Amino acid sequence: MNKFTIRPATINDVEAIFTLIKALADYEKLSHLVTGNSQNLAEHLFGEQPYVEAIVAEVKEQVVGFSLFFNNYSTFLTQPGIYLEDLFVLPEYRRQGIGKAMLNYLADLALARDVGRLEWSVLDWNENAISFYQEMGATVLPDWRICRVTGKGLILMRDR
Repeated sequence: MNKFTIRPATINDVEAIFTLIKALADYEKLSHLVTGNSQNLAEHLFGEQPYVEAIVAEVKEQVVGFSLFFNNYSTFLTQPGIYLEDLFVLPEYRRQGIGKAMLNYLADLALARDVGRLEWSVLDWNENAISFYQEMGATVLPDWRICRVTGKGLILMRDR
């Protein structure tokens, strides 16, 4: 079992994180949807107005996993929350406690920030992830669906 560390991402991790984002997209068979780049990621993580935060998992100074998250808000709780956009660990480093450690880190961060909840989405076919999240204490909500508008759809929505 490899020893690993979980730590906040730095500007020096951006290329490694973007490589992992592409690996995640490949795993989910969604590589065709990756249209971003590491320069935008760097700006959004560490620019003048950061939009997101990230943590990384490192084994022998190699980034092998990441979690990217941002603030959201619950009107029902009238409290801020943390939304976990992605959590990914390279396949050869899975089942070593890295994913659990990243979720533990985020739970600790949520408690330290006194937020109302930590939430994320999971693809319905990803039984391994669903099982893992449930083992970690998450409730998978069966009755909620994600709504998304992107690109030209934003223009169409605005003009309706």
